Amino acid sequence: MTSSTWSSVPFVFLALTLLSSSVALAAANFYQDFDITWGDGRGKMLNNGDLLSLSLDKASGSGFQSNNEFLYGNIDMQLKLVPGNSAGTVTAYYLSSKGSAWDEIDFEFLGNLSGDPYILHTNVFSQGKGNREQQFYLWFDPTADFHTYSILWNPQRIIFSVDGTPIREFKNSESIGVAFPKNQPMRIYSSLWNADDWATRGGLVKTDWSQAPFTASYRNFKADACIWSSGASSCSSSSSSSSSWLSQELDSSNQDRLKWVQKNYMIYNYCTDTKRFPQGLPPECNTS
Repeated sequence: MTSSTWSSVPFVFLALTLLSSSVALAAANFYQDFDITWGDGRGKMLNNGDLLSLSLDKASGSGFQSNNEFLYGNIDMQLKLVPGNSAGTVTAYYLSSKGSAWDEIDFEFLGNLSGDPYILHTNVFSQGKGNREQQFYLWFDPTADFHTYSILWNPQRIIFSVDGTPIREFKNSESIGVAFPKNQPMRIYSSLWNADDWATRGGLVKTDWSQAPFTASYRNFKADACIWSSGASSCSSSSSSSSSWLSQELDSSNQDRLKWVQKNYMIYNYCTDTKRFPQGLPPECNTS
């Protein structure tokens, strides 16, 4: 993509109306909302809990998870990805439940050789079944500054957004026999790890450990969400009626924006991979 194309990219932001209610969480403090779960000190909470960083070196990566579980939500996190030659590394940011029939909603950022674009890999698992990959290039350098990566998950759809711009929508297609994440509460997870057996050009490019430690940074976590606790959802109260995201869908301008992103920046879509699915594409691919 030429520099003139980059400079001409229009920015149309997804209009999200977030009304305060008992189900809303304020802007996070990482000390309160997350635990660093592995990495032997490679994950750090900084600036009084306003900033979190994960690091990877040859010995280990690192990761964290949310203290709360959620069953539906509108979730934002700002990330600044590993700069420079990050080939072989993966920064994963996702929602997931537990068990053999788990649900999961994935952002994964596949590292690159210096000068090459990151690949943003997305996937949706429902009841343990995934294979729903879509991959994108981004229209900016995700290592130069923080950018907002959002997941809107409600009973009708999942919308992935970047800086308020929708890049992917996965609709509830239970009516045609496609399972949809709706019964299993999920935590937020993130990890920075070495995946040079597959991540960069199918594993052809290996991690250059002379560039280590590799570091990704996080800030400004926000969740307007249904918190799951003791077998019940905080959205079961009447106050949840003020949470507009529970029934939110893309308006016409954001549908156009979604199509524009997919036309110009999508580099893989499982719904067009007829070689992978010779017996026919998955049924949800036939829905509008």
